[in-house]
Amino acid sequence: MEALTPKLVGARVKRLEDRRLLTGQGSYVDDFRPPGLLHAAFLRSPHAHARIVRLDPAAARALPGVAAVATGAEIARLTRPVRALSKMKEYRVTSFPPLALGKVRFAGEAVAAVVAASRYVAEDGLDRILVDYEPLPAVSHMEAAMGAGAALLHEETGSNLLLAREFATGDVDSAIAGAAVVVRERFRFRRHTAVCLENRGCLAEYHEGTGLLTLRSATQCPGLVRDILADLLDLPEHRIRVIAADVGGGFGAKSSLYPEEITVAALALWLRRPVKWISDRREDLLATSQAWDEIVEAELALGADGTIVGLRAEVTADVGAYSIYPWTAAIEPVQTISFLPGPYRVPHYRAHARGVTTCKAPMGPYRGVGRPVAAFVMEGLMDRAARLLGLDPTELRLRNFIRPEDFPYKSPSGIVWDRAGFTETMLRARETLGYEAARAEQAQARAEGRWIGVGFASYVELTGIGSAIPVSPGMPVATGTEAATVRVDPSGTVTAIFGIASHGQGLETSLAQVVAEEMGLPLEHVRVVHGDTALSPYGTGTYASRSAVLAGGAGILAGRAVREKAFTIAAHLLEADPADLVVNGGRVAVRGTPDRGVTFREIANAAYSGARRLPRGMEPGLEATRFYDPYFGTASSATHAAIVEVDRETYEVTIRRYVVVEDCGRIINPLIVEGQVHGGVVQGAGAALLEEVVYDGAGQLLTGTLMDYLVPAATLVPTMEVHHVETPSPTALGGFRGMGEGGTIGAPAAIANAVADALSPLGIEVSELPITPERLFRAMPDSGGADRGSRA
Repeated sequence: MEALTPKLVGARVKRLEDRRLLTGQGSYVDDFRPPGLLHAAFLRSPHAHARIVRLDPAAARALPGVAAVATGAEIARLTRPVRALSKMKEYRVTSFPPLALGKVRFAGEAVAAVVAASRYVAEDGLDRILVDYEPLPAVSHMEAAMGAGAALLHEETGSNLLLAREFATGDVDSAIAGAAVVVRERFRFRRHTAVCLENRGCLAEYHEGTGLLTLRSATQCPGLVRDILADLLDLPEHRIRVIAADVGGGFGAKSSLYPEEITVAALALWLRRPVKWISDRREDLLATSQAWDEIVEAELALGADGTIVGLRAEVTADVGAYSIYPWTAAIEPVQTISFLPGPYRVPHYRAHARGVTTCKAPMGPYRGVGRPVAAFVMEGLMDRAARLLGLDPTELRLRNFIRPEDFPYKSPSGIVWDRAGFTETMLRARETLGYEAARAEQAQARAEGRWIGVGFASYVELTGIGSAIPVSPGMPVATGTEAATVRVDPSGTVTAIFGIASHGQGLETSLAQVVAEEMGLPLEHVRVVHGDTALSPYGTGTYASRSAVLAGGAGILAGRAVREKAFTIAAHLLEADPADLVVNGGRVAVRGTPDRGVTFREIANAAYSGARRLPRGMEPGLEATRFYDPYFGTASSATHAAIVEVDRETYEVTIRRYVVVEDCGRIINPLIVEGQVHGGVVQGAGAALLEEVVYDGAGQLLTGTLMDYLVPAATLVPTMEVHHVETPSPTALGGFRGMGEGGTIGAPAAIANAVADALSPLGIEVSELPITPERLFRAMPDSGGADRGSRA
């Protein structure tokens, strides 16, 4: 049996969901207004660190239209604090209460909730709550937090150091001591946050007749949220339904469980009425998880021929006030040292990471998770080494890439790379850029007094992670499998149901392509359903570049099982051998006699008509559920190249050209892949040039609006040139690799290297992101600034 339908995997299919979304027919949390709806608003601490001496909600409760006011103590009677556990040896668990209990640890932490007939009344109620605080010393800087006499955020831990982890292989100290060339640098990657088109929000509704609690949430992980709510609220899982219908962006920040989701669910149970909370932009900037706030001190050692002999690093991360569920505070710093060696052969390696708690919003996942920092550091060291050795930076990389004969390759941190086209992406990027011509143009521009730079960055990431390792180091929550149910209805059309939840990636289209091709059906005959725990088989959600690999693999297995059964039924109806059948456009026929065939509608009709029309012993029906576990996961990689110009008067950086050559295995839909690359690169460019969460010494957020926290506009990045190197994964079903995060991983490093290249005649290196005009000005030899010298 075989499919003759035109190939759908690899086709540039326009996104099926776009018609719904672009015509205002999407289903977002705030679109739902059930009868009896109440609105919640949260009172947030103005202090970064303080004891709650007194909290009096009486005046708020007396306000007409207020249904309830909940304090931390009252919510604690309905649910338990969240504790993000880890199996890591040097990890200290902290409790994160839904509403503060006795103490606040960052400005913006929720202290109380008002539930009222409208959001306006709820906000008025917040103003009537009286809270007396006893301010405590703010712990605002990660290095100071480790000093003697620093205030403790969590007394039960006995330290502001929440975690430490080390990876080591070989004898790196001896390798560095005996190396011909050693480059050292202290890198600083400033704090970031996700700015989603749709703010966070949730709506909880309890149905007394069925005992079912339904939570609609702008979450990436409905399965994970359902599982932990069942535990926290002491309800069986089948009495909790979590729906993430349409979600307006997530970028990792919506993959965690938040206090507001717990509180809103508990309030709906308590009041027996629907309760909704929709965050405003300032709340999102105050209380959504943040990322990438790290200091990395690193040394790279090379032989005289440019061969890497050793890498050593110390990473310190500001993980904020709490360890976020389920990923824990370890997710960012430990990922950084896991991926720091990048796509290179590093024989001797030691890297140590530590996470320090401070009075800031908790650190959580953000697109790339640790790898943008790792690439910034490693690629910066490679460029420095190339300058010191007098080698072309692309040639140095080519000498050190993991070679085809090295695969499968075990990295110094223990990650196994199955196969990837490192060399191929670099050579293709140089060719696309017109590297020799670009260098010639740069020389001409320099002769004219212009600061033009060319920068490259290569990276590798682990995607589609299976059960062999947790997504976040030490995390005890199982995330290594995903499932799909493929069901043919009596009309012959297919519904494919997945536990993942799309938040802008086009999964309704790409997964429909996978299932339709596997079954030999036209694309329009397949409908994808996702993001609803009551409908889908068990799954967790969408994160860590996993959906194409895990959900796609499950879709292949389920589609294959249904197709095989359909062929068996067709063979019975046609009195033919299943091996002689072919499928084309939803019709199964005998090879060589196309007039002798049946449609999927006829096959489905037989399947649901009972045993009289089926082969002896066959169960009626035409559907299958299959789980898929890729076990280790699979490598995705890319090379980014940027040409930038630094304005000599304003120090503004302009990106003149941007090239991406990526290898995400067998491509399901090039249009979607390129859209993901475009969006990721723009976010990475924002990280390189604009975005920075800033707190003052008292722990107060100074970037609480989009006038202060600058996100990239469409004018920041020119038209991108995206090319593909397809190296099908040898370990993942379908040959797919994940690619949702790659653009963000490579862009900060490529842009930083391009700026450093532009300013290399001045002896200026880029060691801190974002590269703002002020930082560049202060790095100038004649600026007279406090940061005067050769570091920007």
